[in-house]
Amino acid sequence: MKLLLDKKEPVADGVVLLTLRDPDDGPLPAWTPGAHVDLVVGDGVVRQYSLCGDPADNSVYRVAVLRELEGRGGSRHVHDVLTTGQLVEVSEPRNHFELVEAKRYLFIAGGIGITPILPMVRQAEAAGQDWQLAYGGRTRSSMAFLAELEHQAGVEIRPQDEHGPLDLQALLGDPSPGTAVYCCGPESLLLAVEEHCSAWPPGTLHLERFSPKTLLVEGSSDEFEVELAQSGTVLRVPADRSVLEVVEDCGVSVLSSCREGTCGTCETVVLGGTPDHRDSVLTAAEQECGDVMMICVSRSRSTRLLLDL
Repeated sequence: MKLLLDKKEPVADGVVLLTLRDPDDGPLPAWTPGAHVDLVVGDGVVRQYSLCGDPADNSVYRVAVLRELEGRGGSRHVHDVLTTGQLVEVSEPRNHFELVEAKRYLFIAGGIGITPILPMVRQAEAAGQDWQLAYGGRTRSSMAFLAELEHQAGVEIRPQDEHGPLDLQALLGDPSPGTAVYCCGPESLLLAVEEHCSAWPPGTLHLERFSPKTLLVEGSSDEFEVELAQSGTVLRVPADRSVLEVVEDCGVSVLSSCREGTCGTCETVVLGGTPDHRDSVLTAAEQECGDVMMICVSRSRSTRLLLDL
């Protein structure tokens, strides 16, 4: 869908907040905290950004975009080229970072990782739930949405130049049954949180990554077959190509975006066979179920996969 860029405003050093609405002022598709949308931000360049507004307000979407100096150009296009009044191609919201039911929530955000966490905090607060937020960043001026958060009970603001890194040992040193831990931020933070949560009950930790995690690939990268259940077509997937590339070459249209296993757009139902999961989206429990896979990166542990395509 094409949405109008209604407002573009700085909310921190190197961060702009985009407000997008329907050109005809129609309602936008519903979403829940943790959801993201794809934006086409250049000549076919697609990037994923977390929705950070109010899910109850279906008149606009809001996303905050950090200028990535070492990125591939998407954020630079947003900062330097996009202007108010332009139409932007935007996908419908998707959510692989849903807020689960829990007795208590511990939210940990690093830098721009506050964007998916912010609506979760608002929801937990509105519902009267027990929650805590630890929010870290390089400097106070680099941390978006501080005006809303810094005087709120339950929020710990930790600019690194003032306080050093987030004290994960204090936050996560003692497992707390019934607590759901949500974390988003740079990979270094996510890896550290994963390590500190290793002794917590399974299913406690929920992460959203901006980039693919480093995987120790245990499965083979040899060729295998995929059968497309809707047509009966059988395709060979060579060692140097992805399932997504092969089915696209066959003329099958599959929604995709990042092509690196982080966005979840190409999630495909598995009807038979055993996937070799190499994505950064599904939890360990979801991967163990084996009923869906991200066909942009994941492969097969069996000689053939039967996919709902």
